[in-house]
Amino acid sequence: MIVHIVMFKFNEQDKSKNLVLVKDRLEGLVSKIPTLKSMEVGIDFNQSERAFDLSLYSTFDNKDDLKSYALHPEHLSVVELVKRATTQSRVVDYTV
Repeated sequence: MIVHIVMFKFNEQDKSKNLVLVKDRLEGLVSKIPTLKSMEVGIDFNQSERAFDLSLYSTFDNKDDLKSYALHPEHLSVVELVKRATTQSRVVDYTV
């Protein structure tokens, strides 16, 4: 199994609105992309200096399925929204 984790820092402008919008759009991908086995999306409540604003934890059967997800048009649509709403992101992918 492949785990894909991404964390995002959001722009301050329209932050609350964009957090909810991105969370909803990401969660909607589960029903649209067959290679995406599961996804958990969380909005940070800690708000410490080190904290990011939103994270996603998703799973795939293998690396090819992760690659298929990354290139899927539905995912790419969300990526464009995320790029406009965020200032930073960090990612880690690993095998379980």
